[in-house]
Amino acid sequence: MWLDRFFTNAWAQDAVATVLTFAVALAWLRIMDALAARGVIGQSDSRKLIHIGTGPIFVLCWNLFSPQPAARYLAALVPLAITAQFALVGTGVIKDPAAVQAMSRTGDRREILRGPLYYGIVFVLCTILFWRTSPVGILALMLMCGGDGLADMVGRRWGRTKLPCNPSKSWVGSLTFLLAGFAFACIFVAVFNQWGVLDPPWSVSEVVWKTAVIAAAATAVEALPLRDIDNLTTTAAAVVLGLLLF
Repeated sequence: MWLDRFFTNAWAQDAVATVLTFAVALAWLRIMDALAARGVIGQSDSRKLIHIGTGPIFVLCWNLFSPQPAARYLAALVPLAITAQFALVGTGVIKDPAAVQAMSRTGDRREILRGPLYYGIVFVLCTILFWRTSPVGILALMLMCGGDGLADMVGRRWGRTKLPCNPSKSWVGSLTFLLAGFAFACIFVAVFNQWGVLDPPWSVSEVVWKTAVIAAAATAVEALPLRDIDNLTTTAAAVVLGLLLF
């Protein structure tokens, strides 16, 4: 899309787009790793900043790719490769103390095999299954990034009143998930719609109310006492409702 005018060969465009997407995503990860390793930001914050920032950056990079159907698979190589790296670091095959510091809660490399690994798997699947022409994948990914990421950061600081169904989460955190998730998802779906990428296009009112319904349902699922798999459960809930509504 953004590079279409510079290329006459779709495969060449997609190869360049893949390299650029890798470069941007890895740059963001390494910046967070470096800040965490130097103590500029705490482990919990670095973990969630990676969670919040990586997804939107990657989804925006979808627009670098050509319209050919195979483009989605090349784009999916980026989260697939990063997820494979997470798995190797988490199992100890690759020694990367900076990554462990940035992506774990306690400094235990095995924590990467849960939340961060599931995060990457979700991105691979949504990229392949929905791509940029469907609002479902964009919406589900942005709910996970903005909602879950900011809910944790806000909840840890100000979430004194806990949920009756889950004492590890708070009312403030859940409200943040709802509002931030809705904002991220609604903005990204609306922007992709405005760019003429979605097929079929949607009216602003439809995007807003359908995103609100899905964000509310995902918030309820995220509040359940399902530790470490909320990246999977909230995204699954958003995808199912998205398929029903869009």
